[in-house]
Amino acid sequence: MPELPEVETTRRGIAPYCENQTIAEVIVRDRRLRWPVPDNLAELVEGATITEVDRRAKYLLIRVKGSAAGGTLIIHLGMSGSLRVITDASEPLRHDHIELRLQSGVKLRFNDPRRFGCWLWSETPDTHRLLASLGPEPLAPDFNGALLYRLARGKQTPVKSFIMDNHVVVGVGNIYANEALFKAGIHPRRSAGRISLSRYQRLAEAIRETLSAAILMGGTTLRDFVNSDGQPGYFAQSLLVYGRGGEACQECGQPLKAIRMNQRTTIYCGQCQR
Repeated sequence: MPELPEVETTRRGIAPYCENQTIAEVIVRDRRLRWPVPDNLAELVEGATITEVDRRAKYLLIRVKGSAAGGTLIIHLGMSGSLRVITDASEPLRHDHIELRLQSGVKLRFNDPRRFGCWLWSETPDTHRLLASLGPEPLAPDFNGALLYRLARGKQTPVKSFIMDNHVVVGVGNIYANEALFKAGIHPRRSAGRISLSRYQRLAEAIRETLSAAILMGGTTLRDFVNSDGQPGYFAQSLLVYGRGGEACQECGQPLKAIRMNQRTTIYCGQCQR
């Protein structure tokens, strides 16, 4: 599933082609996504200008004005979805369910083989049911160790589950939770309420560092968002623990342990993480 860095990479890849461009036509080839695509989507956005391509958690927000009712397209890539910028005359692929055609000639195509993604419309996206209760962005100033420490008071849930809760902080998916906990030296099963403020400060910084590095690496794949052969590059990463169960820890040399938590693979070092 695309995680926050992949979604942010997508945002950065498509924004230069879309912002300040007028939507000439909307083609919906299949409305049967996770939630049905609005029947009146064309009426809402055709003739409108895209003012900004934004992101909230793992949702892409295409903000428009000048249509019948200015508002925002809320897009989620689902389990396997992608957005591609098409600058040639290539034909749609099998699972290209939605296409925005811009007056510049550029086309933005949404491909989703499993149809777990969504395209929804809201005039007030901040209060939309999918966005209203989300926690802070992990790269925003209001996210820090003090916040994590305060929210964790009295909680017995494992810290890995705690930081993957979108009501606590958004966008810390399984891979990045494994990596951040390793960098912070915290055992993934430790109770969230039994971690000190100083350790939460290290964890918050590790989350920021991990996600920032992944986004930076995504910058090398932005060319992949252009034209029909450009499946978004869910970039190769230099992972310290995830996917390395049984291999030697890069810090102490002990074999990394692999367990299942909430049906997710969890990799950690029993020596370095306490």
